[in-house]
Amino acid sequence: MVSEDLNRLSGDIQLIVDGKRLDGRGFDELRPINIKVGVLKRADGSCYLEMGKNKVVAAVYGPREVHPRHLADPVKAVVRYRYSMAPFSVEERKRPGPDRRSIEISKVSREAIEAVVMKELFPRSGIDVFVEVLQADAGTRTACLNAASVALVDAGVPMRGLISSVAVAKVDDILVLDPMKEEDNYGQADIPFAFFIRNDKIESIALLQMDGRVSRDEFKQALEMAKKGAMEIYQMQKEAIKAKYMIESEEVNSDE
Repeated sequence: MVSEDLNRLSGDIQLIVDGKRLDGRGFDELRPINIKVGVLKRADGSCYLEMGKNKVVAAVYGPREVHPRHLADPVKAVVRYRYSMAPFSVEERKRPGPDRRSIEISKVSREAIEAVVMKELFPRSGIDVFVEVLQADAGTRTACLNAASVALVDAGVPMRGLISSVAVAKVDDILVLDPMKEEDNYGQADIPFAFFIRNDKIESIALLQMDGRVSRDEFKQALEMAKKGAMEIYQMQKEAIKAKYMIESEEVNSDE
């Protein structure tokens, strides 16, 4: 009954008007992105990121001793990733604590991050990544992954590259990049991607999920759109990291 109501409701909502999305973006255009590095003094590395109306913060602690100790791995670091949504992050207050969705997102996000972290350099150690959604507006898992990747760099964790993440949705039979809330809620499909990028080149897909249905040709098109968007995000991540360390270098030079 609920799915039937949603299908009826989505059919009444026009998401593409005069060849444009409701927020005026083109089909292959990202939402505005703002990245700030090193926002938390007590974390080893941190990042605040806005992706559209999403507002997320990521904090990294480690490499450090693992607690409880029996979880330590004698040959590599243990990466732990916790995705959480603040109770005030959505319109209707969210119940505090983990739920099935946050546990699932934490798991797949951890697996994506593990693709780039050089865990073998830190046996018997732990690397903890905490991401908190302060304001949600569709695509929180992708926004959090982008923030977490930058926070890991800020913490000085050795990595093979960066993780850059973006979703593609199908709305009104059209594929659109980086869906906003209405497109995510009433669209026909949602496909979050995360890519392992090194030296300005996409090495592999670190995360791929899908809710809904698309044809094989539509999936190929979605993949190309996601790659293009991820490369744009990757450049923004690099620029944000460079900006922080350029400021720190200028401060050191001025002190001297």
